[in-house]
Amino acid sequence: MKVYTKIGDEGKTTFFGCGLIDKDDPRIEAFGALDELNSVLGVTLCFIEDEKLRQTLLKIQNDLFQVGADLAGSAMTTKNIPRINEEQVKELESAIDELDSKLGIPHKFVLPNGTVSSCFLHLTRAITRRAERSLVSVKDLLQLNPLLLIYVNRLSDYLYMLARDANKERDVKEQQPMYKYLGKG
Repeated sequence: MKVYTKIGDEGKTTFFGCGLIDKDDPRIEAFGALDELNSVLGVTLCFIEDEKLRQTLLKIQNDLFQVGADLAGSAMTTKNIPRINEEQVKELESAIDELDSKLGIPHKFVLPNGTVSSCFLHLTRAITRRAERSLVSVKDLLQLNPLLLIYVNRLSDYLYMLARDANKERDVKEQQPMYKYLGKG
């Protein structure tokens, strides 16, 4: 078997349970967004030194494959498809709550900058939000597991808190945007 199938040469691909579809189908867009998210999370890991956090992010990378399997099998009733579950959502919520007790919630927007690890965590958060939007766009085409959207939403919140924590660990002060208005008024 070869890596290339030549199906894509005509702008088509296969989707689990749906047969041959166009590559610009929203379902394929959602898979692509999840793939991009997992890839940028892998790059982010290159800049994370804390071993406990590295293990957590590696677990999340595996969870993202489960998100993809859940998305692919959304129309299937078989019990053999791994689904995102409430425990995975609660793990993220617990981790967010722990960081919240340490950092608090900022009362203003925070610029996505600071340390290298913080910047990559912010980038990963932004890509998570794009993946979430792509999942929302297919939720009416497929019968998505509602926990799938909740998990991805919590993941972006968690990455936001991790980015803030990465700056705090290095004593990098959070910066708020400065708004400038043209003219009087």
